[in-house]
Amino acid sequence: MNLQNLLALLENHPDESVAIRLPDGNHVPAHFHVTEVGHVQKRFVDCGGTLRSATSCVLQVWVANDTEHRLNTTKLSKILDKGLGLFDHRDVPLEIEYEQGVVSQYPVGTIHAEPNGIVLDLTHKHTACLAPDKCRIDLNVMSSCSGPDCCS
Repeated sequence: MNLQNLLALLENHPDESVAIRLPDGNHVPAHFHVTEVGHVQKRFVDCGGTLRSATSCVLQVWVANDTEHRLNTTKLSKILDKGLGLFDHRDVPLEIEYEQGVVSQYPVGTIHAEPNGIVLDLTHKHTACLAPDKCRIDLNVMSSCSGPDCCS
């Protein structure tokens, strides 16, 4: 899912509740705050030597002790509006940064309306070899780096 998907859903569902469902099916406590709207640009070299980049919109979610606090779709839309100037376009992938023992970033897999409001379903991030041809890795089989140019 991307930022544009979220903005469209927020616009079509004003003043509704917002819930975030973690990959394990549990929810972020309902009194969460969105404390940052971040434009994250990652530039890196993969294990095959190819320069790559990835851009995302990261929403930092924080839970305080104000258990009566609730973020609705209209307020979330206003928060996002303040950060839209950070982005050249709105089709950037959307991620949630959340701390539960450790700080983790989760891609937003789906965003949908339910009878009680909108729900952002989070998924897990995964690592992968981006140069399987150079590393001689069959991506369908779990393997280790074995090619002469792999991981060097």
